[in-house]
Amino acid sequence: MDLKDKTVTIIGAAKSGVAAANLVRALGGTPRISDHQPREKIEGMLSALTDRSSVEIEAGGHTEDFVRKSDLVVASPGVWKDAGPLEWARAAGIPVMGEIEFAWRFCRKPVVAVTGSNGKTTTVTLIAKVLEAAGKKPCLCGNVGSPFSAHVLDRGVDIFVVEISSFQLELCETFRPRVALVTNFSQNHLDRHPTMEDYFEAKKRLFMNQTEEDVAILNARDEWSQRIPAGIRSRVVWFNKEDENVNPNHLAVLEVVRALGIPDAVAQKAFAEFRGVEHRLERVRTVDGVEYINDSKSTTAESGRWALERMERPVVLIVGGSEKNIDYAPLKDLVAKKARAVVAFGLIRERFRKAFEGAVPLEVVDGDLNEAVTRARTLARAGDCVLLCPMTASYDMFDNFEHRGRTFKQIVTEMAHA
Repeated sequence: MDLKDKTVTIIGAAKSGVAAANLVRALGGTPRISDHQPREKIEGMLSALTDRSSVEIEAGGHTEDFVRKSDLVVASPGVWKDAGPLEWARAAGIPVMGEIEFAWRFCRKPVVAVTGSNGKTTTVTLIAKVLEAAGKKPCLCGNVGSPFSAHVLDRGVDIFVVEISSFQLELCETFRPRVALVTNFSQNHLDRHPTMEDYFEAKKRLFMNQTEEDVAILNARDEWSQRIPAGIRSRVVWFNKEDENVNPNHLAVLEVVRALGIPDAVAQKAFAEFRGVEHRLERVRTVDGVEYINDSKSTTAESGRWALERMERPVVLIVGGSEKNIDYAPLKDLVAKKARAVVAFGLIRERFRKAFEGAVPLEVVDGDLNEAVTRARTLARAGDCVLLCPMTASYDMFDNFEHRGRTFKQIVTEMAHA
C-alpha cells in the first residue's frame, strides 16, 4: 500500500488512532482525525502526534463531508464496524479498515496473535517473556501496551506479539499471523455482539487468512473452539488436553513457543520468573489482617470464576460496573462456597443482587468504588481477603479497567496510611 500524497482519515483520537496518524505521516501520507468527543477532551491524546500542527482535526462529532475527503479511512478499536463514519466511507467507495489491519499492511516481521474471552493479556505477556529469554526481540502490542501502528516500522523488532479483540478482528481483511491462539470463549461483549454466534464469528476471523504454513492453537476443553478447525486451512494444535493441574495459560504459551522452535526448558524458566500482570490477581497490601487483591482485569463471568477458584481464604467480593449483558447466575454456588460476603456497586449492581442473592450476605451500594471498598472493609475479618473482581466493564465510572484498578490501589493505600 502506497500512502504517498494520500489522505487518510482516522476515526477516533485515542491511543491507537494517534499511532495510526503518526504511521500515515511516516509513510508520506496526510493524516486527519475525526472524534466524537469535544476538543478539550482529546487534547491530551493529540499531544502524542509527531506533527500536530499539520494534522486536521474534527472534534465534537463526525461529519460526512470530512470523511468523504479521504483516500482511506482507518478506525480505532473502539469504533463499531457499522458506525456512521465508516458507512459514509463505504458508500463513497473509500476503503475502510481497522488500526490492526492498517499496521499489518506494512509489517515485514512474523506475528503471533492472541484473542479469547479471558487470559489474553497474561498469555501475550508470557509469550513475550519467553521470546526474550530465547534471545529474541519481541514487541508486545495491540490491545495491550502500545498500538501495533506505533511499532510496525521498528527495525529492532524480531517478532510481534499482538493481543487482538473481537472488535479489532471485525475490521481485519488480510491480517495473517504466523501463529494464532484463541484462549477460550465465554459470554463477553454481548452489548456489542448480539449473540454468542456473532461473537464467535468475529473471533474466528483471526484464522481466515492463515495457510498450511501457519499454526492455529486452540483450547481442547472449549466447546466453541472445537468448531474452528472445520473452517480453516492452518495446522491445528490443541492445548489444555489432559493437564488439569497446570495453568492453561502456560499450556497455551508452550504450544506457541514450540511452534516457533523454542525449547520447553526456556519457557519453563520464564514461567518460574514471571510475577504476573498488573490488575490480574494483583496483591496490593494487607490492612488490619485483611489482604486486598486487585483483579480489575476481570471483565467476564468466566474470569471471575477463574479468580474465585484460586482464592484460598474467605473472600469479600466487590463486583460491578457497566452493562455487558452477562449471565452471572451460574456462579452462585461458587460464590456461596468462596465468599463471606458480596458488595455490588456501579450501573449493574442490581443484576448482581439478583444473581447472588441468598448465596451469601450481599450489600448493594449506590456510591462509587471508594464506598464499595469501605463497605467491604467492615464486612471482612482478619485472615480474609477483599477481592476487587468486577466481572464486567468499567465505563460507567472509569476510562478503562486500568483506571479502575489504579483507583482501587490508591483507595487501599490511603486506607492503610489513615
